[in-house]
Amino acid sequence: MRAIDVRYLGIERVICCWQVGDVLVDPGPAPSLPTLLAALGDARPRALLLTHIHLDHAGGAGALVRRWPDLEVYVHERGAPHLVDPSKLLASAGRLYGEAHMARLYGEVAPIPAARVRPLRGGETLPLAGGVRVAATPGHASHHVAYLHEASGRAFVGDVAGVRIPPSSLTIAPTPPPDIDVEAWERSLDRIAAWRPASLGLTHFGAVDDVDGQLAAVRQSLRDLAALARRADADALEHAVRGAIERETPDAAVAQAYATAVPPSHLHLGLARYWRKRAERERAAR
Repeated sequence: MRAIDVRYLGIERVICCWQVGDVLVDPGPAPSLPTLLAALGDARPRALLLTHIHLDHAGGAGALVRRWPDLEVYVHERGAPHLVDPSKLLASAGRLYGEAHMARLYGEVAPIPAARVRPLRGGETLPLAGGVRVAATPGHASHHVAYLHEASGRAFVGDVAGVRIPPSSLTIAPTPPPDIDVEAWERSLDRIAAWRPASLGLTHFGAVDDVDGQLAAVRQSLRDLAALARRADADALEHAVRGAIERETPDAAVAQAYATAVPPSHLHLGLARYWRKRAERERAAR
């Protein structure tokens, strides 16, 4: 097992693709594939495990399937149709990042033949890499899943356990639109804790041995950001996050990795939508 830094946009410690035997977890976007392929050398993966379909995690999956046509791609059933036809996914990302920046950030997002996609619901045990358990872990995204590698006890948790860029211990809950759900996210953290994993594999970035501490840190970050978004505007939340990064990172390179992995300007958007949708549900229930 190893963590491969795909050097997203040429920056270290932004996106980590996990290699577990002949399985890859979250390969990253297309512009980073040359780095990933160089690290793999002659190794030929059997399967991709996607924690969710956001482009920084899964954007390069279609290009990998084109390279290896027998590759199996595992993803939550809600995300599966968007791998086969990524047009809606690309439109959503374009609204967030700006159409002019999409090619530089994510490159080609190639469709994946439906026959290569393996939809998941959560609760499965996959016969890969000695056994991999699957849990549905919504909150960051409705189609988010986590994977527990039974042999090592490491849980690969995508974004649900937050962004933490070593050597800093600062943890930030990534809350971009469109489907942040704070209550679902907290239940997902409980679900991961119930696995009692030996360690966590973060996509952003690397291994964390203090499982309880990391889950507590992302839970607190989520609560703090949600509360701030409820009472303050986007500028105030962005200023608070940028201030935390500046205070708690050792140098400019780590600060840049944080700002790239979890853009502070995006966090209020997801939480504002969460509060708006929650208010609508509460009014409808009266």
